[in-house]
Amino acid sequence: MMTDVAEQSGNTARSRAGDGRNAAPGFGTDEPAAAARIAAIRERIDEIDRTLIGLWQERAELSQQVGATRMASGGTRLVLSREREILERFRQALGADGTQLALLLLRAGRGPL
Repeated sequence: MMTDVAEQSGNTARSRAGDGRNAAPGFGTDEPAAAARIAAIRERIDEIDRTLIGLWQERAELSQQVGATRMASGGTRLVLSREREILERFRQALGADGTQLALLLLRAGRGPL
């Protein structure tokens, strides 16, 4: 998947340069209106990324607080049924990629097993 993104974003401008067209750097197109639209969309993507990063950090902190509270009260480090519930929620919503995302979220909150 990541190579697809790299090929679509970076190599398009280079391939167009070879056919005599002057693609706008970083946009993969020589059409000004399309480049402007891409720039606007990318601004929104960057906003979403900032939000996701903030939410990721907040979620990790909250998860760490849950774990610390549980362990301080004599509980277990992990509650596997809760982790399975989270994995299933993400899998149902996003498929196999959701499972991978959930695993990363869980690790951020509790650390590696």
